[in-house]
Amino acid sequence: MVKQVEALAELCAHTLQTYPYDGAGGREPRPVPDAAELMDLADGLHDPALVLVPHLDGAGRLVDFRVQHVNDRFLDPAGRPRAVVNGALLLEAYPLAAGGSDLFQRIERVHATGEPFRARRMSLTALVDEVPLSAVADLSISRHGGCVLLIWRIEDETARLASLLQHAQRLGRIGGFEENVLTGETTWNAQMFALYGRDPASGPVPLEELGAHAHADDAVPIGRFLRTLLHHRRPSSAAFRLQRPDGVTRHLRIVAEPVLDTDGGLVALRGAYQDISAQHWTEVALAATRDRLARTEQHASERGRLALQLQHAIMPPTRAPLEVPGLQVAVRYRPAEEEQLVGGDWYDAVVLPNRLVMLCVGDVAGHGIEAATSMVVLRNALRGLAVTGAGPGQLLSWLNIVAHHLTGAVTATAVCGMYDPVRRTLRWARAGHLPPVLVRGSGAAALPLLRGMLLGAVPETEYEEAEVQLAAEDTLLMYTDGLIERRDRSVEESLTQLLSHARSVPKSLDQQLDRLLTYSRSDTDDDTCIVGIRLG
Repeated sequence: MVKQVEALAELCAHTLQTYPYDGAGGREPRPVPDAAELMDLADGLHDPALVLVPHLDGAGRLVDFRVQHVNDRFLDPAGRPRAVVNGALLLEAYPLAAGGSDLFQRIERVHATGEPFRARRMSLTALVDEVPLSAVADLSISRHGGCVLLIWRIEDETARLASLLQHAQRLGRIGGFEENVLTGETTWNAQMFALYGRDPASGPVPLEELGAHAHADDAVPIGRFLRTLLHHRRPSSAAFRLQRPDGVTRHLRIVAEPVLDTDGGLVALRGAYQDISAQHWTEVALAATRDRLARTEQHASERGRLALQLQHAIMPPTRAPLEVPGLQVAVRYRPAEEEQLVGGDWYDAVVLPNRLVMLCVGDVAGHGIEAATSMVVLRNALRGLAVTGAGPGQLLSWLNIVAHHLTGAVTATAVCGMYDPVRRTLRWARAGHLPPVLVRGSGAAALPLLRGMLLGAVPETEYEEAEVQLAAEDTLLMYTDGLIERRDRSVEESLTQLLSHARSVPKSLDQQLDRLLTYSRSDTDDDTCIVGIRLG
């Protein structure tokens, strides 16, 4: 049958006369005299068919084809009614026809050469609400006089798709509907009758009668939904309580959109209902749970604020510079991104009575009020112990005893240094902490790793000391791991990255510390402390 129709179409192409268009003056082309015969031919086909006539610009150039006619068998790939496509320009109805499928180019070539084109399993794509909807079809394109006949047979996947849709609606408790505004006919699928608890023999409920089946208190959202959909002709949604005939109340959500013709007239309404009763009662239970947890959350919030206030009081982001001849000292503190992650990072830079400058940074394990209070204890203890004039190794040994016995067996890391402005030397020791970084000229390197266990791990331990001779323009950096720590890299890789940034030495020490914080690639959202000195 198809071959006979195509043979007849080719015969018509040779017998019908071609009438040229007069595109002068930018007017629409006159109706093609042979279009009527082709429309009659299309109406006699058993496959969906479109009759296309050329659409010319003011200079008489072909820019598009107008859909002059669609037959009764026409099926739009996007499910739109015939009236939406009939009379529209092809590239307006199917803007993707000029894309990867080359459909428009095929039609244009057939119109120019008169040679018919046929293809099997060609993809047809329609753009509806910016969403591409595709179908697979067998195509036949032929010229008849000045018109083009486009025949497509969409691949029959109806049964499989209908089965998939039914299962999806059943699992999602979703029912679909469509209302023809012109005829007043309302169509429901089986799931809709199940949602409403309604006998299919009694027929569907039109949208305008929705309020009569809903709880009286939901009249306002239903009225707003219908007004948006019918008057403003825009997609709309609403949640309401359905009063079913069996006395059961269900919580439903309705989503619908208007279907408009080419003139903007309302043709149909289509949409879906979904039973959200389970979600509603889950939200009610969660609300009750939130009420029970309110006091606990408030208590935790107060603890977080207290820890943050304590940390900010002891660890300001910057501080006034120390007055040490020939030495610049700068510090930076960056708190955690989230308040609940308040940690135990700390720094100190102070001139001791013996005129040495003590520099240190440390990190107490954990977060919250316990970590913040332990940080205060260790920082103040180190300050008091430093007045004795002991070296950094001895100070860390004493601080280990404080951490183990006096603060509830907390653990922490620290690095402590004593800078002598006269000799320009730094004696330092570390307790499980990353070593300082020395920037000299265009190079940057970490100081050799000394032996030293983290604070609080054992009752007593000793810490190795080392001394480094500093020169003019040297910069020394101490920092906590929040500056470099990453979840996806080792400490060695992160330290290498830090050294590459540290080699760039800005004019001032403050600028260098700010730069290190800015370009830090840490992703743990932890606290960060930096202490830096630069010799004049």
